[in-house]
Formats: sequence, C-alpha cells, structure tokens
Amino acid sequence: MTTDTATAEAGRDFIRDIVQADLSSHRHSRIVTRFPPEPNGYLHIGHAKSIALNFGIAQEFGGQCNLRFDDTNPTKEEQEYIDSIQADVHWLGYDWGKNLFFASDYFERLYDWAEGLIKAGYAYVDDQSQEEIRTSRGTLTEPGKNSPFRDRPVEENLDLFRRMKAGEFPNGARVLRAKIDMASGNINLRDPVLYRILHAHHPRTGDKWSIYPSYDYAHGQSDAIEGITHSICTLEFEDHRPLYEWLLDKLPVPSKPHQYEMARLNLTYTLLSKRVLTQLVRDGHVSGWDDPRMPTIAGLKRRGVPPAAVREFIRRIGVAKANSVVDVGMLEFCIREELNRTALRRMAVLRPLKVVIENYPEGQVEELEAINHPDNPEAGTRKIAFGRELYIEQDDFMENPPKKFFRLSPGNEVRLRYAYFVKCTSVVKNDAGEIVELRCTYDPATKGGNAPDGRKVKATMHWLSAAQSKPAEIRIYNQLFANPSPDAANFAGDLNPQSLEVLTDARVEPAIAESNSPDAMQFERQGYFVRDPESTPDKLVFNRTIGLRDTFAKEVGGKG
Repeated sequence: MTTDTATAEAGRDFIRDIVQADLSSHRHSRIVTRFPPEPNGYLHIGHAKSIALNFGIAQEFGGQCNLRFDDTNPTKEEQEYIDSIQADVHWLGYDWGKNLFFASDYFERLYDWAEGLIKAGYAYVDDQSQEEIRTSRGTLTEPGKNSPFRDRPVEENLDLFRRMKAGEFPNGARVLRAKIDMASGNINLRDPVLYRILHAHHPRTGDKWSIYPSYDYAHGQSDAIEGITHSICTLEFEDHRPLYEWLLDKLPVPSKPHQYEMARLNLTYTLLSKRVLTQLVRDGHVSGWDDPRMPTIAGLKRRGVPPAAVREFIRRIGVAKANSVVDVGMLEFCIREELNRTALRRMAVLRPLKVVIENYPEGQVEELEAINHPDNPEAGTRKIAFGRELYIEQDDFMENPPKKFFRLSPGNEVRLRYAYFVKCTSVVKNDAGEIVELRCTYDPATKGGNAPDGRKVKATMHWLSAAQSKPAEIRIYNQLFANPSPDAANFAGDLNPQSLEVLTDARVEPAIAESNSPDAMQFERQGYFVRDPESTPDKLVFNRTIGLRDTFAKEVGGKG
C-alpha cells in the first residue's frame, strides 16, 4: 500500500492527534510503532484494527512499524501461526520491510536485566506454588500478603535464578517475581511474576531455555529495545501500564516508550476470544482456522472478502477510548460496497429447475452478449450460450402464485436476461408430485430483452444453458452465531444451525468455470461468491462471500 493510499484511508482519532502533537513539539523526531502478536493462533478482525492503526500511523507520518512476535510461551506457539500472521498482514496491504523481530531475539538481554533487578533488590525467587501465589495476591478490596521468600538474600536469589536457567528444577517449582508492593491498589503491582520454569521446545530457540519471561516483562522491554515511540494496546492493558512504566524505570533500557490504550473491536453475532476460536476449531464446529464463518483474517480471505473492504470498515469504526459493540452490518455494508464496485457479473443457478423451450429449434445454439460490469464499460462483455434446454432457479417459478409474484408461472411471461421473453405453457411432475421440468415458448422477436410491440414484463430472470453450463458445489455461509450477543462461556449453545448450507447440484456459466481468479464475483440476483481453494477443474467449489441484501438478521428476529 502506498503512503498516499494510507493517508486517504486514514481517519482522525485521539491516537493520531497524540502522534501529531509529539512530532510538532519535537518530543519525537520519528515515529516507530509495532504490531506485536503472540504466535498462538490465527489473527482475527480485531487484530486487523490494530494492524491498520499501527502500520497506518507509521505510513501517514513517515515512520516505521515493526512486526514483532511476542513469542514467550512455547507451549502454545507454532511456526504455522507465525507464517499465517505474516501472510495475513501482507494480505491486508501492509509491509514491515526489514523490521521483523521476535521477543526471543532479546532473551539474553532480558535475562541479564532480570539478574540486574535481583542485584538491585527489585526481584526475588519465590518457591510458592501457582495456587499459593494466586491466593496470597489478595483481591480488589483486600491487600495481598508477602511471600515467605520475599526477603531472601540477593546471593541466594541469584543462585536459584541461575539454577532455574540451567534447567535444574521442574516446571512450577519456582518463579522470579518483581518486588514492588503487595498492598498496592493495582493488583498488577503486587509482585508480578517475571519468569517461570518451562521445559518446552521453542519454535525459534529450540531447547536452549528452561525459563521464559512473562508477557508483561518481555513486552515493554522489547518496545524499549526497538525504540518504539507509541506502544498502542487495548483497554485491558490500561491497568498494566504502571508495571510497564515501573520496569522501564528500573532497567537500563535504551529508550522510554509510552503505552496508549484504545478500545478493542467488538462485533455483533461474533466472538473474538482466542480461546473460543481455538475451541471452535478443536471441537469441529468449523472446518479450521480459515473456515469462511470464522472472524479470522484467513476466514475472511477464504470467504472472498476484499482487503480494501476490511480497511474501509476499520476506517469507519474509528479509534475510541471507550468500549462499544459495532453492528456486523457495518462490515457487511463495506464488503457489499467494495464488491459492487469491483466484482465482475456472472450467472449461476443454485437450485436448478429445467426449462424446455418447445418452439426453439432442437440442436441450435446461439451466442448472446452479456456485460461484465454495468458501471464499468472497460470490463467488456462475454458470450453466453442460449439453447432449447435451460436452467432457472426453482424459486423463480410458482405453479399457483400469489398476486404479487411476477416471476414465471403458468401463462405468465417473463424476460430472460440478455435473451428473450418466455411464457410457461405446462408443468411436468414426477411420481411424487414434484415439479421437475417446465415447458415454455419464446418470442423470437424479443431478442435482447425488448418487445417490438412495446409490451412489458414485470420480471427479469437469470438462466443458464443446460448443455453449456458446468456443475458446481456452492457453499452458502451465514453468521456462525444466531445470537447477536453470543455467550463466550456457553458459545456452543448460541451456534447458528443454518450457518452453512451446501448445494451440490448448482450450475455455473463457462466463464466462471474457466476463470482462475481469486477475486469474488457477483452471481446475478444471488450475491457475491469466490472460488474455494479446494475447487478443481473436475469439481468446482464456490463460497458465498455475502448476499446482495441482509436477510439473516430478519430470519433470526432482527439485530441486537
């Protein structure tokens, strides 16, 4: 993405105002931000907000944004997640250049600084169990209690910490804690854990380390090492800021970054908890992290959502200091708006009903011209085949229609898009009484869709040639949750049983089958669809990105 594009997409917000003020006052001569994911899962749309903000600010103000993996917990981190995160950031349109870092790059320095804290009397080794530490930490209304090991001599603490590093003790036997204030009104300052013993293989450092820094300890110091000027977090880290600043004050860090907090993204019909998303995958509620129903960036990509639509959504919701819930309809609006502008038009019949044009010559095929985009003449045209046997949508025919049903019915005339007027003359049913075929006639004088005598029809329908169209599987995706405010504690109870419908007998025009484009296209009158990565020339598979209009909210009783 160019700087001009980033500037055009940017909105004004309190973070950008702070950055501008810091530059104007010469507090900083150059802005350095970072996007710091933990590689323990796939990114979701909430992360997209942080990505767009941090990379966007760096681009707009001529600065730098680092991609830094806070890889301090090897039991949950995998190379797969590292690779997917890099791919997702690139897909969104951002690039870190040479500025790719890992907290594990700094493990030696972090360890040395931890020894410095011990020597200065600001840290000690605690032999209490995790449960004992939790209990003694106190509550919001009661102060904590000092550990019986809090006043260990410096030399004993150093010896134990070095033996922890050497792998001498089992997991959970000891931790290194900062010595701050067990009576602090901020629980995060009640002697937080800085290091824990963890005998686990690390994706990058292998088996070199037996102890790993806590997120709170590694994060701020990594910011300082990288010269970050504006460390932007979500609101849940606001209470952690005093610890962030305490550590920066006590350590010989090369710079003093400042932490700023913003509201995280919350969406209706959506859960963005990494725990819930992981459970959805593990329990088989979805096909994987990139299931198109997932709010992951990988899921959005597989569903055919354009990155420009995500960036526009992020721009529209802005950056605020207070938490709120954004209606998922705003995201859907941005997707439709972008795809309406960019997606080529094609025809597909999702639930086919056969039509035989009895007065059309047998064996004859003619080519009709169809436009690729009604608002973009430069997109050109394509040829579509018309013949005696066609397919239309089952929903476009009713044998006994109500008054305001203007599509095909016995004796009623409709327009076939780009083709002719046709009229239904009879209905063919199977032994079960189900309609399997329509018999129709066409008016040769109406080629192109207009009658020379000026008569009008009230419906225009899409269709496909039975002989030339190709079979395809169509996956219709809806919201994963039926509840606008799904319960993270009992998310399975809020799952939408209609979140996926698979249509195995759909038909698509040859232009769809022949295209290998990864871009979404509009199936006329149906919605926007994209080729799935599982699709092959022998078995075409398409995912619905989004319908032309929002029908889901009405089906489940309106949005909350």
